[in-house]
Amino acid sequence: MARANRHFIPGHAWHITHRCHKREFLLKFTQDRRCWLRWLFEARKRYNLSILNYCVTSNHIHLLVVDSGSNIIPQSMQLIAGRTAQEYNRRKKRLGAFWEDRYHATAVQKNHHLVRCMIYIDLNMVRAGVVDHPSQWLHCGYNEIINPPQRYHLIDRNTLMQILNIPSETALINTYKDWIDASLIATGRESCWSRTVAVGSAEYVSQIKKELGIKAQGRSVRKNNQMHELREPLHTYNP
Repeated sequence: MARANRHFIPGHAWHITHRCHKREFLLKFTQDRRCWLRWLFEARKRYNLSILNYCVTSNHIHLLVVDSGSNIIPQSMQLIAGRTAQEYNRRKKRLGAFWEDRYHATAVQKNHHLVRCMIYIDLNMVRAGVVDHPSQWLHCGYNEIINPPQRYHLIDRNTLMQILNIPSETALINTYKDWIDASLIATGRESCWSRTVAVGSAEYVSQIKKELGIKAQGRSVRKNNQMHELREPLHTYNP
């Protein structure tokens, strides 16, 4: 399998997926999911990583971030993935790869497409049939958005409210709760969030292709329902 996309352009929001090696359930225990979140918090502190949403499942993670500076996302992912793997292998006395070769990154237009991506992330374990509502899964961003902690927060609420054009904490809580509840009926998997280079309007994905330059060769802009996608060549990534 060829290596997954992870090109970044400053200022854009990126949905990142990273899967455990051979899709093994290496994150099935609470302590290992907490370990990943602990290192995510460290990346936020160390590199000022701007986090909009996240979800840790039993065999992969979702992370929605804004690229706010040179090399912040690659440094953060190296720290989080590396330290999580080290702690797991040390505790289990295990050798070998913990993660798939590379994580995948998709640029998401910062409008209703980003809202749709956030909802998709939080409904991950609902789609899997593990819980009936994202509030029941402790290792996703929903509970932090609805009940913001006083300390040790991960989500960059100010940036999130600015992007969503939501004026207050109360409005963010009520609006996001309504979005999630309205989306519980349709929870089908949408491959665009983990198999494409960019998702948004035709103008947005065309601009991403232009900014990527030679790195976007072989990739095509296609319409998928109400969205446009800058797609990977079919052989490059199979989540």
